[in-house]
Amino acid sequence: MWYGEPISTTTSHRDLMLVVDLSYSMSQEDMQSGQQMVDRLTAVKQVLSEFIAQREGDRIGLILFADHAYLQTPLTLDRQTVTEQLNQAVLKLIGTQTAMGEGIGLATKTFIDSAAPQRVMILLSDGSNTAGVLDPLEAANIAKQYQTTIYTVGVGAGEMIVKDFLFSRKVNTAQDLDEKTLQTIASTTGGQYFRARNQQDLQSIYDTINQLEPISQSNQTWRPQTEWFFYPLSLALLLSVVLVFVRR
Repeated sequence: MWYGEPISTTTSHRDLMLVVDLSYSMSQEDMQSGQQMVDRLTAVKQVLSEFIAQREGDRIGLILFADHAYLQTPLTLDRQTVTEQLNQAVLKLIGTQTAMGEGIGLATKTFIDSAAPQRVMILLSDGSNTAGVLDPLEAANIAKQYQTTIYTVGVGAGEMIVKDFLFSRKVNTAQDLDEKTLQTIASTTGGQYFRARNQQDLQSIYDTINQLEPISQSNQTWRPQTEWFFYPLSLALLLSVVLVFVRR
């Protein structure tokens, strides 16, 4: 028997669910991206796509919520598909309100059949719970029972200067953001709350989450085995054929 060179394989230790607010307020153009202002959903898509690309080995899923929550992409190792589904998300497609509790609940339900020892949820929202039948804090307690860590991200610039025809005025574009609830959700499940006022903040947040939840994989090594018994058998058969021809 012949043993080949050792071969290593890796398996993921984490399931990661992205829960993204798709309510109408995500169309607010108050996120600084370079020299221009973009809407909140565009900023989230750009930064989240980069985050997904870095999570090699993790199973990732995507849930979108507005009037209700919908499982857009089940947990998968196919990061490209998750990114494509995220970038195809359109505002007002599933309503205009914010069913935050339903988003958390659906993500937790998706985790129930998961065998991964680490379950992480990233919840992004720019508002407060205005729809659905499940309270966000109740949903967080259920998630905790299933050993799920939730990182919450509050999106929105806050105070900014808006120019009218003749005057400029200061407005609070994040007045509907329920930071207290997002903070409680995170603390209940052992996660953290982050505030994103611009695209750079979002990038920094995902860098931090990458450090808090490093890609965890287990290595398995095996050596291919090749049976040699058929080689002597083949040689013996060949010699038998040769002897037959020689005797003739």
